[in-house]
Amino acid sequence: MTGILDGRVAIVTGSGRGIGRGIAVELAREGAKVIVASRSQGSIDETLKEIADAGGTAIGQVCDVGEHADIKATVAKAVETFGGLDILVNNAQAFGTKDKPDASPVLTPIEDFRDEEWDRTLLTGATASYRFMKAAFPHLKASGQGRIINFGSQWGQIGNVGSVAYNAGKEAIRGLTRTAAREWGQYGITCNVINPTVETDALRNHVEVFPELAAQSRMQIPMRRYGHTHKDAGRIAVFIAGPDASFLTGMTFMVDGGHFMAP
Repeated sequence: MTGILDGRVAIVTGSGRGIGRGIAVELAREGAKVIVASRSQGSIDETLKEIADAGGTAIGQVCDVGEHADIKATVAKAVETFGGLDILVNNAQAFGTKDKPDASPVLTPIEDFRDEEWDRTLLTGATASYRFMKAAFPHLKASGQGRIINFGSQWGQIGNVGSVAYNAGKEAIRGLTRTAAREWGQYGITCNVINPTVETDALRNHVEVFPELAAQSRMQIPMRRYGHTHKDAGRIAVFIAGPDASFLTGMTFMVDGGHFMAP
């Protein structure tokens, strides 16, 4: 590895598994000191072990992004432990309700959609990203080379049927990111979005529930495969967080093997 992130400090939410874990591991491989933030201590420990095995430095922080106090505590932990904050990756997203979580969006028409699921989806996605960005801002500004990486979805771009809350929340995140890119660029902070088609627990659950639809979707990907959490999502995050992307902001990176092509 190149060590291009030596001396940098990163928070990665939802990094106990999936894309978040892939990004946390790859940032650490490149020298970043990583705060592995997730709701489950068990999944945090698994990610910490993978980072340690790769020779990286990381600490864990239990964080439910639906709790504002947890967000503030996570940012404070990063600053107290490592002396600052340079990179914020808002990857976490809950599905279902707090009392009855789901592994992925349950496709439901708007007229039948549960209000409590709408609230939880936006709270843990768009609102959590907004709150983390606000809490991190003074430290990213002090860094002079702050990086914010948020997560959208092509489902939001196309208005996928049955996932109204997820769609709306992901498009809200893109709007939030572009606004921050304009306002905070003067401080050397870049703000970008990754829209992934990457194999995660949520995607695997969707494939199990809708196997025929998933098979058709996969065949529509020019590369004929789903992305990898480390080799694809993790490495594009390293690029966006690194010095070579210092003049790229307000962008949506389609990490999807060519699945979504817009003119």
